[in-house]
Amino acid sequence: MSAAALTGMQSGLQTCEACGLLSRPPIPQEEGRCPRCAAETVFRKPASLQRTWAYLIAAAVCYVPANLLPVLTTNTAAGSESDTILQGVVLLWSPTGWPLSLIVLVASIMIPSAKIVAMAYLLVTVKRGSIRNSGQRVRLFRLVGLIGRWSMVDVFVDAFTAALVQLQPLMSVAPASGLLFFAAVVVFTMLAVESFDPRLIWDPSSEREARDV
Repeated sequence: MSAAALTGMQSGLQTCEACGLLSRPPIPQEEGRCPRCAAETVFRKPASLQRTWAYLIAAAVCYVPANLLPVLTTNTAAGSESDTILQGVVLLWSPTGWPLSLIVLVASIMIPSAKIVAMAYLLVTVKRGSIRNSGQRVRLFRLVGLIGRWSMVDVFVDAFTAALVQLQPLMSVAPASGLLFFAAVVVFTMLAVESFDPRLIWDPSSEREARDV
């Protein structure tokens, strides 16, 4: 194998996830410490696929009640009314409130489901040892990690609404059970992203290059 074909792991180099420094662990250890920030470094995250699948399945399970159960309960003199996320999108839609309605729709319904589908795609392709579109898959992973944090916007909106709209005994707003499931979806998807090792995407290509040399 030529020197240009060697990967970082084949060269004995580890990347620090905290500061990005490349370093070489003491031989023959497989784990080391970053000389810059003292963070633990490994060639590959242990049980990355298993842990990512576990978090992703938990997120998918919580996603169903998060959209079916109410997230806010409004109490007035006329009675109580509970709204789901989709009902909130419909109620917010107006000539002046449509931007907020779109934000809630994208951040609370489209982004969480897209993250689950994208991470499942990455896991399946890595498990199958696919060597196609490796660069695009890495960019997809980075995009998921970048936009995923904005999924919490609906939780923040509901929390602020419940805190501000307290005009008892005339009117009050309280969070409902659906909000807990939605927060769980966001947390589990973030944990899935953190557990996934994107270096696994390149391993099949490196193995194939090693066989061809």
